[in-house]
Amino acid sequence: MKDRTTSENCVQAPRRGGGWMFLAEAARDLRTTGAIAPSGKALAQVLTEPVRVQGPRPLSVLEVRAGTCAVTRTLIPQLPRGSRLAIVEAKPRFAARQQNLVGAHPNQAGRLVKAEVHQAFLENLETDERYDVIVSGLPLTNFAPAQVERIMSRYMELLHPGGTLTYFAYLGTRRARALTASRAEVRRHAAVDEVMAAYQRRHAVGRWPIWASVPPAYVWHLRGPLVPGREQQHSEGGSRR
Repeated sequence: MKDRTTSENCVQAPRRGGGWMFLAEAARDLRTTGAIAPSGKALAQVLTEPVRVQGPRPLSVLEVRAGTCAVTRTLIPQLPRGSRLAIVEAKPRFAARQQNLVGAHPNQAGRLVKAEVHQAFLENLETDERYDVIVSGLPLTNFAPAQVERIMSRYMELLHPGGTLTYFAYLGTRRARALTASRAEVRRHAAVDEVMAAYQRRHAVGRWPIWASVPPAYVWHLRGPLVPGREQQHSEGGSRR
């Protein structure tokens, strides 16, 4: 199912219920929700920093797996006038909530931002758009290595040359799984770490620990290829593992 809603003058919906909705989705499917609580303010500020440093020009921004919009509420006020924001969310309940949150923020008097919500998986997103900044909330360490490779390759493909991908990873998840999970799960997590490490070596421009997050996390900023298609060609040329 794919649904797209465009809003240019939508008033921000109340925040009440966001935490309970997040907990309900986490209880239903923790593997794809990826956390036990929405992103906090400290995490959201560092995730959205690439938007603030881009300057006053209009930006094209993609947010993937916005959840209950904890990061979106920080992101929207920072977008310059004339910017475009696309939100990709696979979970119907979260996507429905985001449709009530996107658009003109109360603090954006006189500013106009075009926002769209796509209910879809990132891998199935059909767009010719390229983005200056991609903000990812996907719980990548919960996925299979091959799926993580597809997601990361798609991110690099969707970035403007030199654009920035920003995402977070919780601290200590590999060690925790080593103590509690099956051997197969430990191997899967290690393989995902290898995939991510390869991208970090080639593209990372910064990493910040966020101790105020629950649980604590690192935020990574990766710079996209300066030559369009370069990352995809490299990925197709051989295995990262």
